[in-house]
This record gives sequence, C-alpha cells and structure tokens, in this order.
Amino acid sequence: MHLLKRYSAVLFVTILFSACSEYQKVLNKGPVDKQYKMASDYYDAGDYRRAANLFEKVVPQYAGKPQLERIQYMYSDCLFHTKQYESAQYHFNRFIGNFPKSTKIEDATYMAALSFYHLAPKSSLDQAYTEQAMIALQRFIDKYPESERIPEANKYFEELNRRIELKYFNIAKQYYHTEYYKAAIAAFDNFLEDYFGTSLKEDAIYYKFLSAYELGMNSILSKKVDRLKFAITVFEKFKDTFPESEKLKELTDMKDKLLKELQSTNELIAKITNNGL
Repeated sequence: MHLLKRYSAVLFVTILFSACSEYQKVLNKGPVDKQYKMASDYYDAGDYRRAANLFEKVVPQYAGKPQLERIQYMYSDCLFHTKQYESAQYHFNRFIGNFPKSTKIEDATYMAALSFYHLAPKSSLDQAYTEQAMIALQRFIDKYPESERIPEANKYFEELNRRIELKYFNIAKQYYHTEYYKAAIAAFDNFLEDYFGTSLKEDAIYYKFLSAYELGMNSILSKKVDRLKFAITVFEKFKDTFPESEKLKELTDMKDKLLKELQSTNELIAKITNNGL
C-alpha cells in the first residue's frame, strides 16, 4: 500500500514537471498557434496566470485577424482574475473600442468598471480611481438597465459613493480637530449640500455646531455676538433635525453656555459704549 502511494506521488510529480516543462517550452519558443491553443486550454481550466503569460505573446501576432476578438477578451479576463486590475481595465477598454459590436461588449463594459472598483482605495487615500469606478459603473447602469448585473453594479456604486462621502466628512472633521473652525464650518456646509441624504448628517451638523461653539466662545469682541448667535442657530438646527439624538443633552448644556456668554458679551459691549459716551 505504501509502495502504491509512493508510486502515485512520483507519477504525479513526473506529470507535473513534464507539464511545466512543456509550458515553458511553448511560452518561450513555441509557434504562435500552439501558444494560442495552450493559452485557451489554460484559460478554460482556470489557470489564468499561465494563460495570461501565453496570451501576452499571442495578442500581437493576431492583430487584424478574426481570432483577435476572442483572444483580447480572454487576455483581459485573465488579467482581471490575476488581480492585475490596472492592466485589466486598460485591455477591457481597448476591447470595447476595437470590437463595439461584439457579443461580449456588455461583459467587457462591466468588467472594466469592476477593475476600477478593485483599484479604488480606502476613503482616507486619493479617490481618483474611486471616481473613475463610479463613472464606469454609472455608464454601465445607463447603457444596460436590463442587465442581470444591475443590482450588483448599484451595490458597488453605493459603496464607492459612501467612500467619497466619508473622505469629505473626514476632511471637514480634521479642520475641527486642528482648530480651523471657520474652515470646518464651510467644509461641513459643503458636505451637507453635496450629500443631502447622507447617513452622516447627524455627525456633520454635530461637528459643525462644535466648530461654531469654539469659534464663538473664543472670538474677538467685535465678532463675538454674531458668532455666538450663529452657534445657537446651528444648535436649533440640530435639535429640530434630530430631536431624539443622544447628543442633544451635551449640546443643550453647551447652548446654555453660549446664551450666558452672549448675555455677558452684550453687557460688556453696552458698558464700553456707555463709557465711551
């Protein structure tokens, strides 16, 4: 029994080595038709790495020939499956440009968009690929509204949109934490205007109020009254919009401090004015 297992293992290694040797031979020096045949076989077997290496050799040799449509699509698909997303989106888009009437055009359009989706980074990083992915997904959704992929495309689009939202929310929040309160207020205003239905609306108005509070409480006298009143207005907006918020008690206490500061500031201004007279 042990001899049989050992023999089987040796046979497997021998076959594997032979297959690898044949692959290297065809890849490096094989005729193009044999490279194409082997690439197709590896593709059908799901060995996308070896298939991609072979297709890379094959593609230039079939330029202008009928087989190029099939080859270029399979090569693009291999690049996607081996996570070479930058190259995948490039070659899928080339396929779309070269074969606009192909039966694979819908698949290629979606796979190009999906390649951009996989290139999109976390919300804290540059979002250029995220924006490109959203454009590509929206183009697919608009062009193929009856596609069975629409639910998935919408899901990816919404996920990317949330990443963009989070990026701009965090930028505004960073202004608050670095004590650039005027910039924070402006950034939160822009965020709330651009993402009206955002799930981060409560937090955005919350941090806008905190920024307005700090700006008002620490303002120079000539601007203090207006800034204190503005902060109170932001509080009222928060209260009206989120009357059940857990943050309301905290903000109510701060609003009371604003009212006291406003009263004392008005008294000080009146005193200065009267003394001046």
